[in-house]
Amino acid sequence: MSQEQSAERPRFSHRLIVAAWILVALAAWPFAAKVNDALDPSARLQGSESARVEAALEQQFKSPFAKIALLRIAAAPAPRTAEGETLLKQVSEALRGTRGVQGVMSYLDRGDSLFLGQDGSPIIIVGLSAPKGTEDALMTQLRRMTDALRAQLAEKYPDLSFGWTGEAAVNADMRRVSAGETRAAELRVLPLTLILLIIAFRSLASAVLPVVCGALTILVSLAVLAAVNSFWPVSIIVVSIISMVGLGLSIDYALLIVSRYRDGLDQGLVRGEALLQAAKYGGRTVVVSGLTVAIGFAAMLFVPVSEVRSIGIGGLLVTTVAVLVARTLLPTVLAWIGPWIAAAPPGSSRKLDSGRNWRRWGDWVTRHPLGVLAATGIPLLFLAAQASHLSIVLPRGSWLPESAQAVRVLHEIDSVARGNFGQIIQVVLYFPAQVTVQDEAGWRAESRLVRYFARDARVQHVWAVTTLNAMPLAGPETLRRVPDATRPSFVSADGSAVLIELLPRRGLAATDAAALVRDIRAANPQTLTGLSGAHLEVGGVPAFNVDYESAIRSSIGTLVMSVIGVTLIVLSLAFRSVLIPIKAVALNLLSVAAAFGAVTLVFQQGYGSWMVGLDGPMHGGFPILPVLVFCIVFGLSMDYEVFFVSRMAEGRRSGLTDGEALVHSLAGTGRVISFAAAIMVMIFAGFVFGDFVLIKILGFALGVAVLLDATVIRLAVGPALVRLAGRWNWWPGR
Repeated sequence: MSQEQSAERPRFSHRLIVAAWILVALAAWPFAAKVNDALDPSARLQGSESARVEAALEQQFKSPFAKIALLRIAAAPAPRTAEGETLLKQVSEALRGTRGVQGVMSYLDRGDSLFLGQDGSPIIIVGLSAPKGTEDALMTQLRRMTDALRAQLAEKYPDLSFGWTGEAAVNADMRRVSAGETRAAELRVLPLTLILLIIAFRSLASAVLPVVCGALTILVSLAVLAAVNSFWPVSIIVVSIISMVGLGLSIDYALLIVSRYRDGLDQGLVRGEALLQAAKYGGRTVVVSGLTVAIGFAAMLFVPVSEVRSIGIGGLLVTTVAVLVARTLLPTVLAWIGPWIAAAPPGSSRKLDSGRNWRRWGDWVTRHPLGVLAATGIPLLFLAAQASHLSIVLPRGSWLPESAQAVRVLHEIDSVARGNFGQIIQVVLYFPAQVTVQDEAGWRAESRLVRYFARDARVQHVWAVTTLNAMPLAGPETLRRVPDATRPSFVSADGSAVLIELLPRRGLAATDAAALVRDIRAANPQTLTGLSGAHLEVGGVPAFNVDYESAIRSSIGTLVMSVIGVTLIVLSLAFRSVLIPIKAVALNLLSVAAAFGAVTLVFQQGYGSWMVGLDGPMHGGFPILPVLVFCIVFGLSMDYEVFFVSRMAEGRRSGLTDGEALVHSLAGTGRVISFAAAIMVMIFAGFVFGDFVLIKILGFALGVAVLLDATVIRLAVGPALVRLAGRWNWWPGR
């Protein structure tokens, strides 16, 4: 039996591989379908100062308000009236009777106008007791309760409405919005991706195969992620990352291998020989490429931020699955559907024109490397220079998705409240040994600290044990006047620490609240309290933001150097060269810098911001952005470098000169890289038009980086440098 005939008959091993992947897909489906319900929308910083304060509230203070939600009652009678007071009591009693609620604080409890909006609407702080994994269920229960209450009161108060917000409520909505946006982005890009693949291959079978590989990669990766989440909590942002990177990588790898198979057919090889060539050379390139992509994601595991580590885990999973699919399932399916992936007939124009335009371009680069380098490199360097203006502080204004109900309610509260309830700062004052708040020294220290905070223009109000009643407490002997129900919230069980809560003034931006946290931490506790040995710890959302930024800044240098170092080692071993890895890393850094430059111009300075769905410049960014863009872009950009250099190395091994090998590589990979990049840019663009600003910026940065990398860098700057280096490209190897 000829090799051609044997290639047409599916072998038992081929059937086994396909059957195994079908079983994996069927088993993965139920886990992948529910993955959004289990993942954590919030970031965590274990061991940080803000985390220690959160733990202290739960363990030392036994505070019923360690975890809170905010409830706004709109179009209700003013609580200062008898009718409004009755309504507020009815709502408070219903809340206290709800399982999972361990505290309710409102105008009724404090008599404080801060719990009333400027329009008279009550604002209630609700303390929650919800073990991990039950927060969404509790928020659903609370919303059902207030919906029932609203229906009950609709006849008397037709415009009455209840709005929930706070961390638990926002997180619950983020899960829903994230799942919807990811599905919408995938639906936007898949039809366009299929059209581009049909144009690239002029064959429906060839076009469908990469899409199937991408869908399978995403499905399996999400299922494994759900399993990992059961023992290592994972952030919900990973779902978008897996969808973007998984689809892009899978299509890249499928394009590479299918193109190598088609090239073999065009060269006159029978299907079996063409398949062996594609599996051998294309498969090796896929493995090297996967390793370089995985390096960036692996480096994220060493950043002490749960969100970053989650992305590292998700990236490693999706890269591994993409390589496995490309190395096992793809060649097997190619062996089956080979007859439907037609090669050009002998003497046809397509065969004669194969790579002709790219050969012409390669000849031009070979003859004019300095001119190509100047014409393409100078504008690229100008764009990369804009990265020096990149700011990673939190943006001002609203950047959470408005499609989330809890976000809209938060903005409503911000617009009517007398203080910024979303930026409450918690300060824990720890007394030295043998001193408690019941002692004169401890009492004076706490009172002095409260007065210091009250004088700060950024603080609207200070809540402390001495400010709970209408009249401030005169001294430690009057502490017994504080109700037992509220005392534990501000005094630890043994009296060795007190809690002071700062309500920032209305309109204070997150960056200004973070600056207040830094000022408190930088101040001398002995000077503030007048008590030697006292120390402070600061928590709350603003403190978390400060800790988050500090953790990113402290680890980014090590992360960058480790990614560069390991990538150099992998490429040196793969290509047995010193100059090729150095050139590849330098060009990747240029891609990253250019992406940052584009983000600076569009998102921070506002040039063309309307095209990405923004009303104007953001004047800021996100601390996590440099880490994500660097690690992901560095790996994805290396994809095309590996494609190009691998094909060039093959040419050199076959006896071509350096110039001939360069032209050979451009002719063989130019079309693949162009279509792969076009598809990947389109995938990233699908995420730019969602409501998640961080995902919007990330999709834009990745799209710009891939676009520049696959056009200006890999097809112009890189080949020009390779031509100038000549035989030194392969030193000390051959």
